[in-house]
Amino acid sequence: MSRTSPAAPTSYAGPPVVAVVGPTAAGKTALSLDLAEALDGEVVNTDAFQLYRGMDIGTAKVPLAERRGIAHHLLDVLDIERTATVAEFQQWARTAIAEIRARGRVPVLVGGSALYTRAVVDEFTFPGTDPELRARLTAQLEAEGVAAMHARLAEVDPAAAAHIEPANGRRIVRALEVVELTGEPFRATLPPPRYALPGVVQVGVRIDRPTLDQRIERRVAQMWEAGFVAEVETLAAHGLRDGLTASRALGYQQILAHLDGRCSEDEAREQTVHGTRRFARRQESWFTKDDRVTWVAHDDPERVRTAVTAVRTAAARAH
Repeated sequence: MSRTSPAAPTSYAGPPVVAVVGPTAAGKTALSLDLAEALDGEVVNTDAFQLYRGMDIGTAKVPLAERRGIAHHLLDVLDIERTATVAEFQQWARTAIAEIRARGRVPVLVGGSALYTRAVVDEFTFPGTDPELRARLTAQLEAEGVAAMHARLAEVDPAAAAHIEPANGRRIVRALEVVELTGEPFRATLPPPRYALPGVVQVGVRIDRPTLDQRIERRVAQMWEAGFVAEVETLAAHGLRDGLTASRALGYQQILAHLDGRCSEDEAREQTVHGTRRFARRQESWFTKDDRVTWVAHDDPERVRTAVTAVRTAAARAH
């Protein structure tokens, strides 16, 4: 069992917060439902794309009939044209957590967006934004190109430019916006891991890569069989291409490329498999660096018992 962060809040007598983490297709959803049942909990979604109505098949959203009667929060709350921000999500999720705890129940966080999870449980602050400034910088990005904007960032904030990929236009624009708004450097690296909420316990699902790769390929095949292409066609007719966040989701962007004639359907499917595998490796790298996580093997028959013990031990220690 991993160590608890020395900076974690203490002396808390209420229900804990459980965050189930790990790579996509490892089995987080099933474990989150098991833990919610065992701990009298409610599930809080921390997946950036499951926030959107209609993005069901491609995000592996749990159908209502399979939620075991457990309340789920922050699913299907946005239209696909809406741009989601981590700062907004942080507020929504922390409000949901507070309300669940006020009912004496345990919030169980689960989702594939590592940044969203950390923004909720850890000390994260977000500089403000200016829609006019953001629009001006975005227009300049489109007119001048991402390389020119990255070069501009390197002049005003070399440290941020060094940490931001030169092709990541959206993040470059955000960095330039923060520098212009605040007169201070943009924090391109994450803050040290320190819980902002009391009673947090992270449970990670560990899985070997060959098995994970097979699971991802099988999941993508099942998505196609379930009508993933038709789902994207329907969403495209309702503005998916206009959604700066939703349109970038894995699988959705590949199928949009197919619908636009830029690749075949087979190529879109294969690109989705490869992209998901790369994403899973990034998730794995992100969470394995956090020594506050208690890890359980995906195929361990005792994984629920181990996770529940970790939660109860941490809760007792905080009292």
